[in-house]
Amino acid sequence: MCDVYDADALARVVAAFRPDLVISRLTDLPDEAARIRDLGAANDRMRMEGTRVLLDAARGAGSPPLFAQGIAWSLERFAPFERMVRESGGVVLRYGQLYGGADTYFPDSVPPHPRIHVDEAARRTVALLDAPPGSVRTIAEPE
Repeated sequence: MCDVYDADALARVVAAFRPDLVISRLTDLPDEAARIRDLGAANDRMRMEGTRVLLDAARGAGSPPLFAQGIAWSLERFAPFERMVRESGGVVLRYGQLYGGADTYFPDSVPPHPRIHVDEAARRTVALLDAPPGSVRTIAEPE
């Protein structure tokens, strides 16, 4: 593990690991859902700057494909993030609100759409690991 904003350290870690692919789940979300709006700038920074550093580290490690967690709502807000990932040859996986896991905001309830159970999100992610570079795939459960 290392600080995603430490480009040199992250490049060394990724190169040493020699991954076949990289799945980015970079977020900086608060433990309490009610604080998301107050702390949104940190999450936006993590998604943009952190992902950019991770993309650079992947390129330095021989360009394994990057699969980055997108979201299935507020698409306009996250358009620059998705564009950056796609233009680098990565794949954006648009998840719905995750539920059903102890570390989700909805461990014991089902949120409104767009949503996806954590176990189903994992299955759908694995099934999309051969998605074409530069594409966007929606993981959210259908309404």
